[in-house]
Amino acid sequence: MGGARVGLTVDELLPVARAAFGRSRTLASVQRLTGGTKKGVYRLTLDDGSTGVAYVWHPGEDYWPAAAPAPDDPFGHATGAGLFAAAHRELTAAGVRVPRLLLHPTATLLPGEVAVVEDVRGGTLHDLRRRDPRRAGAVLARLGDAVRGMHARRRDRYGRPGSDTPTAGRPVERLVLDRALRDLAGAAARVERISTVRDRLTDALAERYAAVAPRSRHGLIHGELGPDHVLVDDRDRPVLVDIEGTMFLDVEWEHAFLELRFGDDYPALAVPGLDEERLLLYRLATHLSLVAGPLRLLDGDFPDRAGMLGIVEHHITRTLDQLT
Repeated sequence: MGGARVGLTVDELLPVARAAFGRSRTLASVQRLTGGTKKGVYRLTLDDGSTGVAYVWHPGEDYWPAAAPAPDDPFGHATGAGLFAAAHRELTAAGVRVPRLLLHPTATLLPGEVAVVEDVRGGTLHDLRRRDPRRAGAVLARLGDAVRGMHARRRDRYGRPGSDTPTAGRPVERLVLDRALRDLAGAAARVERISTVRDRLTDALAERYAAVAPRSRHGLIHGELGPDHVLVDDRDRPVLVDIEGTMFLDVEWEHAFLELRFGDDYPALAVPGLDEERLLLYRLATHLSLVAGPLRLLDGDFPDRAGMLGIVEHHITRTLDQLT
C-alpha cells in the first residue's frame, strides 16, 4: 500500500521471519507491496537473498471503514487470518494453486495476525496479458481449468468455508437484491446521475429478481477474481491470492465479475449451464457495488484516489447502460 501510513519495519518483522525460516536467519530488508486494501502485504528478503511474503491483518493495515463482523453474511467485510486459513484449505482441496504456507496464521508475533507464504515472483496475470499475450493465453487456459474445478465443488449451504453458522433463510438472490438496494441508496446519495434514475434502477432490480428461480446448491467461488488477483509462478501456473472472500455462493456471482474483469479473454473462463436470469440480476448488482464500494473506501485515507475514482466513473456508466 502507500499513503501516509507507516509500514512495519525490519525489526518488527524479524520475529516473523525467524518463525517462518529459522531462528538463525537474518532479515535483510522489508518491502511493503502495493495493491491491498484490507491487509498489509510485505516482502521479506533474507540474508541469502531468499524471500517470502508476510500477510498482516490489523486495523492499521485496513483502509476500509470499520464494519461489525457478520458471520452469516457472505458479503460481510472479508478480512482476517481465520478466513484466509479456511479459504486456503478449501481451495487447496479443490486443486486450486494458492501460495504455499511457510508460517501458519498466528497472533503471537505482532499486534494483529500474521502469516507467511511463498513469494510468487512471476508478476500478475494482469501485467502478463499486456507484456506477453501468447504466454498469458496458456496461463488463462490453466486458470479456466481451475475456475471450473473450483465452481464444481458444491454444497447445499452458502457461506464461508469452514463456517457452520446457519444462514438466515434468505436465498442468495435475495441477499444480492438487498445488498444492491443498499448500494443503490449509497450511490444515489453521492452521484447525481444515479440519483436521477434511482426509481428506474430499483424497478430493474425488482424485475430481474422476480425472474430468478429458486436454487439450493452453491459452488465454491473466489469472490473477487480479477487478473490482478492471479499471480504467475515459474511454471506458468496461475496462483490465486487475496482469497479471504472465498465462499460457497451462486457461481453466476463470480461470472458476472469475471466477464467485466477479463473482457475479451472471458471465454477461456466460461462454464456451461449458467443461469441467464441470475446473471442479469448479478451484473447490475456488481456494477452498483463497484460504484458504492469505492466511494465508501474513499471516505478514509486510501492513497490511490484517482484509481478508485476511475473505477467509480466506469461503473456509473456501466450501471446506466443497464437501463438501455
